[in-house]
Amino acid sequence: MDSNPRLVIEQSTTDAIVIRIAGEWALGEARPDFSETLRAVSAAGTVTFDTTALGKWDTSLITGLISLYQASSNSQTNVDWSGLPQGAQKLITLAFAVEEREGARRAVKRDNILVATGKAVLEFTEATGEVVRFIGQLAQSFGRLVRGKANYLKSDMWVVFQEAGAEALPIVSLISFLIGMIFAFVGVMQLKNFGAGIYTADLVAVAMVREMAPIMTAIIMAGRTGASYAAQIGTMKVNEELDALTTLGIDPIDFLALPRVIALIIMMPLLTMYGSLLGILGGMVVGVSMLDVTVVQYIAQTERAVGLNALFGGLFKSLVYGSLVAVAGCLQGINCGNNAMAVGQATTKAVVMGIVMIVVSAAVLTVIYINLGI
Repeated sequence: MDSNPRLVIEQSTTDAIVIRIAGEWALGEARPDFSETLRAVSAAGTVTFDTTALGKWDTSLITGLISLYQASSNSQTNVDWSGLPQGAQKLITLAFAVEEREGARRAVKRDNILVATGKAVLEFTEATGEVVRFIGQLAQSFGRLVRGKANYLKSDMWVVFQEAGAEALPIVSLISFLIGMIFAFVGVMQLKNFGAGIYTADLVAVAMVREMAPIMTAIIMAGRTGASYAAQIGTMKVNEELDALTTLGIDPIDFLALPRVIALIIMMPLLTMYGSLLGILGGMVVGVSMLDVTVVQYIAQTERAVGLNALFGGLFKSLVYGSLVAVAGCLQGINCGNNAMAVGQATTKAVVMGIVMIVVSAAVLTVIYINLGI
């Protein structure tokens, strides 16, 4: 015998239908589609039920019957519930014994554009204030570090240095090498048309050292290390470890944020230089294979293209980007809520906030470099 839940609609007269309910109706089983039945109930004058083939049933059947009840109420259909099991009849009666209180359902209210704009401005102002306050607390923490009064573990410092540095080398290597190859391929395809293919080396070197290596490394670190900072500190917040540190007289900024910020500030320029080298190497692989040049010629052209302005300009950008990524990760971790869901939200906010600040600061620094002639 088929135990799958089934609904069969039979037309007894022109204005009356019989709904035959069969099979076992359990929450773990797939429930039949009620859309056709609801349309039939809405169009009928009288509805009766036949449950002779009904097996075991639970809440799955009741939720379906409630939707039928609501459809019949909306269309003024006369429903005879006597064909249902006694338990189902009692549950249906109990479900609608008291009318739903007005305002009990949550109403979705859409704000007009002025209200939405105002809320967005207030949220942005509040977020900016949080960032400024956190940077101020970090500045105080750096002051305590200089005076030798900051509370942190030196062993933790070396761990975060390893996490932000050596463990990030594989992904930075892969992305930088591939970006260098892409730049070189685009340069070769365009510059060959003018007989200037050798200047592909200039394009790749300047682009990687000045712009792409700093910003791509920063974005990688925002998604990798910044998110890790937010998740680690956020989990400690949920487990009330930050409250325990405060109770012991240890500033969480000193103990948790300071080592991580220092690690990223120091490691970002090193990772950027490494990424620039890998990008130039990737460009050289493509350039030498697609152009009639030797490795020595390509390296010589690269040396002529990259000056100290481009090198130190890119390193300064990486320093700024690393600071912003660390601030975003630590800030969102410390401001995390007190449940597991909040940790995921803090991690997402840290990545988004870090990338946004990187892009904005890149635009600002580019304008400054242009005005200074760097």
